[in-house]
Amino acid sequence: MELTTVTGTRGIVTAPHRVAAEAGLAVLMDGGNAVEATVAVAATLAVVYPHMTAIGGDGFWLIREPDGAVHSVHGCGGAAGRADLALYAGLDAVPTRGPLAANTVAGTISGWAAALESSGGTLPLERLLRDAIRHAGEGVAVTAGGAAIAAAKGAELRAAPGAYAAVFEPEGRPLAEGDVLRNPALAETFRTLATEGLDSFYRGELAAAIAEDLAALGSPVSAADLAAHRATRPQPLSVPIRGARLYNSAPPTQGFASLVILALFDRLAADGPGGFAHVHGLVEATKQAFLLRDAHVGDPAYTDYDFQALLDDPQALDAMAARIDPARALPWPQPPQWGDTCWFGAADGEGCVVSSIQSTYFEFGSGLVLPRSGIVWQNRGSSFRLAETGWNALKPGRKPFHTLNPALAVFEDERVMAYGTMGGEGQPQTQAALFSRYARYGADLQAAISAPRWLLGRTWGEATTSLKLEDGFDEALYAALAQAGHDVERVGPPTATMGHAGAVVRLPGGTFEGATDPRSDGGVAAW
Repeated sequence: MELTTVTGTRGIVTAPHRVAAEAGLAVLMDGGNAVEATVAVAATLAVVYPHMTAIGGDGFWLIREPDGAVHSVHGCGGAAGRADLALYAGLDAVPTRGPLAANTVAGTISGWAAALESSGGTLPLERLLRDAIRHAGEGVAVTAGGAAIAAAKGAELRAAPGAYAAVFEPEGRPLAEGDVLRNPALAETFRTLATEGLDSFYRGELAAAIAEDLAALGSPVSAADLAAHRATRPQPLSVPIRGARLYNSAPPTQGFASLVILALFDRLAADGPGGFAHVHGLVEATKQAFLLRDAHVGDPAYTDYDFQALLDDPQALDAMAARIDPARALPWPQPPQWGDTCWFGAADGEGCVVSSIQSTYFEFGSGLVLPRSGIVWQNRGSSFRLAETGWNALKPGRKPFHTLNPALAVFEDERVMAYGTMGGEGQPQTQAALFSRYARYGADLQAAISAPRWLLGRTWGEATTSLKLEDGFDEALYAALAQAGHDVERVGPPTATMGHAGAVVRLPGGTFEGATDPRSDGGVAAW
């Protein structure tokens, strides 16, 4: 069934799983605001979409308040105190699975707490976590996408210590589409969070149980690491383009690259969507942005680069745009980044608009599922380099580079748009594709997301670094891109390789539009 843009008059929610979108809308209908609805979505996704996100991961928020202020929350954990080079002696890299991959604190719950603290919301945690508790305890039907991931990754994940097999392969095989996934231990964890507060994840009896399970499974993350963690509120990065100001997350995320891509493309000639100038221009802008990203983006404590200064300097952006050849591709690749993620957004009748994203990095993160709490723990710290110095070098307390970046745009005509996607290296590219189609070329919101996409480099589930394009573009485009020097790889019909995108827009009159990605199990819920 072809998707169409969903409209509403009082509030809207989009998420890559329909059940999560419905949970968020129910909170809005019960008098909650967009931040409260987003917490309900995030919690529910941790239950129904565990291959992509969990409360054992990290999360980032952009919030546009009714008065127009835009602020951010980073629920991002640093490396454990014991996560140093000695711990990985004899290894060439941090493992991607298992206990040594679970080497950073999970910041997601701290991000929820910080967002709620400033939201002015009135609903109790018991209400916000209600649907997550119910679905974890009673069970939820496994989607086709979830079943495919479980089947593809089961062999490597069931070998990890912990409760992965007990939760996700209770009958000795990966859960298939339509099977019921239950995680009663996670349901009990959410009940504890609801009654004892979100801080109990880091300090208290629940935190002690989490730390004990991590230690028993071989992770270096300790009770002291959990207790020392706090969410942060850095100033969002922003850049003006024609007709709008764009916002995204500051480092350690790649939000800087997402903004640079669109700022450069704003300076290029490209008459219409889906043609050579559009696709080539955005791909070449991506290369320029990624060169800067890979040189400078990481834990802000380890760089003195002024990201906002570059975004505020039109002459510097002009010079970068001038380096783009309108007819020839810059040789590529550069080292790519992985990442598996959930983006979701909400807007309410008071004018609050939220863009939020959270992740465990790889599918099911490190593969560690804590037996007593049912929490899937991330492997974000597997991206650290085992080096004494330099970009993303492993240090206790250091935050790893993050592909996660929620996006938000405030238009001169008073529209406010929250948008984003999962997809690691592809996140800035998919953001640029859907935003340019909607904002520059006037496409319908759902059409902007459903239209064929491209991706430069490696992303979720892919190892090649070519320029991948879905079917559906004009046939002449594929040949023109190859002739210009792009390493073109056709990937067939629309695929989750291109991300699970979504968007919500608050229109000037106070009504709403929302869209989800046909490449996902997503849904939009509005009233």
